[in-house]
Amino acid sequence: MKTYDWIVIGGGLAGSAVGYELAQAGFRVLLLEQSPTANSGTNCSYGGIAYWSGTTPLMRQLCQEGIELHRTLSAELEGDTEFREINLLLTIDADRDPQSVAAPYSSMKIAPTLVDRATACELEPLLNPDAVSGALVVKHGHVSPEAVVQTYQQAMRRLGGEIIHDRVTGFWQSEADPTQYQGVLTATDCYAAAHTVVCAGGVSRSLLRQAEISVKVYATIAEIVELPPSEIHLQTLVMPAELKRFELEAVAGAVDSQWDEPNREIAPVILDAGAVQFRDGRIRVGQISRVFSDPLKPTENLGGEQEMRSAIGRLIPALQEQPGRWRSCSVAFSGDRLPLVGAIPGCSGIHVFSGFGNPFAILPPLARRFACSAAGQPDSLIAEVSPARFQVPLASA
Repeated sequence: MKTYDWIVIGGGLAGSAVGYELAQAGFRVLLLEQSPTANSGTNCSYGGIAYWSGTTPLMRQLCQEGIELHRTLSAELEGDTEFREINLLLTIDADRDPQSVAAPYSSMKIAPTLVDRATACELEPLLNPDAVSGALVVKHGHVSPEAVVQTYQQAMRRLGGEIIHDRVTGFWQSEADPTQYQGVLTATDCYAAAHTVVCAGGVSRSLLRQAEISVKVYATIAEIVELPPSEIHLQTLVMPAELKRFELEAVAGAVDSQWDEPNREIAPVILDAGAVQFRDGRIRVGQISRVFSDPLKPTENLGGEQEMRSAIGRLIPALQEQPGRWRSCSVAFSGDRLPLVGAIPGCSGIHVFSGFGNPFAILPPLARRFACSAAGQPDSLIAEVSPARFQVPLASA
């Protein structure tokens, strides 16, 4: 049986970045993903890099490291991530006071600029002026999520890392010490490793529960509509200034035990109307977020596509009737807006890397720090996002 230094579970952004960084640090790495076409959260992502949004020293540092890394990542990985910097238009509903909506943004690393309705429509000519009272504008990083994952994986392979498509069914525990993890079991095989890191996004919690390991990571079910390239061209990325998703996550992550109850809807559904166009002309419209204790619950027949089309039609009428397809995925989050990165307390050989609220900004630098830490370089920042923080209170950054 071949033995690895690290097994990485999950082939989305998290697993691909961690796999590459561990291979770059000199480790023998195996990345396990259940299918070449697995529906990870990355595949429904908007690819935005909100490097301007940090409000604490920790998040500001990670956001700064993130944007610096993205600016050179294509060259480093020898592949095109489709990185660009473009205006993000944060729309303010017509019945909302722009000054009040803008106030919370003043504490961010780079505060967006408040503009009136006319200026917002100049920046985005497809915007319906009757739908907004104004907007906030800020430069925003943007990549193709699929391209980033592909370039990370290709670079990992060039460094000697392996990728196997197989479904993880459990963890291989030592008979002498059940808290010692020696690898993973899959539908067809078993794989040995000194360390395993779970980067499985929205299913990280349920996967770890198979080994009776509890971590405070949860998931929403996100729904979008993807429109193929057409003659429509957005000048900006468009998102709402008052995102309901973060409030939803705060409510849903408040009580850990409810996530272990079967078939439970943990919080009411929310809709954040926005549209993001990629360099190849595709547009992703969304998003609806639902919270069930089962992160894989089917939601296609719950009317989400029509709700999203109606909402975006009020904001950008040209998009409402465009052909497209409904898509969904599970998106991981934690109970305190910080990711969970590091060794799982009480266990040996098993780690978690999940729960990113601003993934494209902070995940790549954290993947690099995680790998450097694994190689023996102490990093106090990793301790601040460790799962152990829920057991031992840390001074907040």
